[in-house]
Amino acid sequence: MKKIACICVMLFCFTCVRANAGVLIVEGKYQQKNLYIQNGFSSNGVGFCAYEVKVNGQVTADEVNSSAFEIDFAPFKLKAGDKITIEIGHKEGCMPKVLNPEAIKPRPTFDLLSIDINKDAVLTWGTKNELGSLPYIIEQFKWNKWVYVGEVMGEGTPTDHMYKFKITPTSGENKFRVKQVGYGGLPRYSKEATYTSFMDKPSFKLEEGNKIVSFSNETTFEVYDYYGNVLKKGFGNNVDITSLPKGKYYLCYDNLVTEIEKRR
Repeated sequence: MKKIACICVMLFCFTCVRANAGVLIVEGKYQQKNLYIQNGFSSNGVGFCAYEVKVNGQVTADEVNSSAFEIDFAPFKLKAGDKITIEIGHKEGCMPKVLNPEAIKPRPTFDLLSIDINKDAVLTWGTKNELGSLPYIIEQFKWNKWVYVGEVMGEGTPTDHMYKFKITPTSGENKFRVKQVGYGGLPRYSKEATYTSFMDKPSFKLEEGNKIVSFSNETTFEVYDYYGNVLKKGFGNNVDITSLPKGKYYLCYDNLVTEIEKRR
C-alpha cells in the first residue's frame, strides 16, 4: 500500500509541475539561421528552466539542459521564407530568453528584376529572393521629398513575383520607387521608374472669403503649418481651410510647394 501511495504522490507532483508550467511561443519566417536561447535555472534551483522545444508542432532533438542552447532548424527541411512556430515549454516561475529574435524576422532581401510604368499609369515591378512577407511601400518624389502613396503586400518567397499599383501622377515628369522595411528598420529600395504626364499643371486661388483653396484641376494636396505639421490632406478640386486660424501656411499640390496666407 505504501508503494502504491508513493507512486500516486509522484504522479500527482509531476502533473502539478506540468499544469503550472508555461509555453513561450515565438513565430516568424525561416531566414536560414538558427535561434539561440538563454536558459536559466528553474525557480526552485533544480534543473534548467526550459524542458522541451517544438518547431511547427514537432519535438526537437536539441539539448535543452544547459544555460544556453541552439534550436537547429536543419532537421525540419525548411525552405527560406517558410513560416515557423516555436514552442518552448518551461517550468513555473522562470522564462527562457531568445537571444537573436531577428533570425526569424522577415528582412528586405528582394532582388529587383524589373520596374516600369505603362501608358495607363500602372506601376509594375518584378522581384525574386524574398525571405518573408513584407509590404512593398510605393513612394513618389514630389514636394522636394519622397512621399508615401500606397503599399502592396509581398509574397515572401524566393521565386519570381510580379506586382502592380495604380499611380496618380502629377503634371510633367514623375519618379516612383518601391521599398521594403524589415526588422531593425533598415529599408531596401528599388531603382526609380519615371513617367511623363501631359496633363495641365493646376493652379489655385483662395475663394469664399479666404476659406476655400480652389484648384483648376483635381490634384493631391497637403497643407502644413510652419512647424511641419500636416493640417489638411486629400485629393480633389478644393480644400476647406475654414477651421484654420489666420496666418501663413505651406500648400503642397501637384508637384509644387507654395505659401498661402489666411487673413481671416
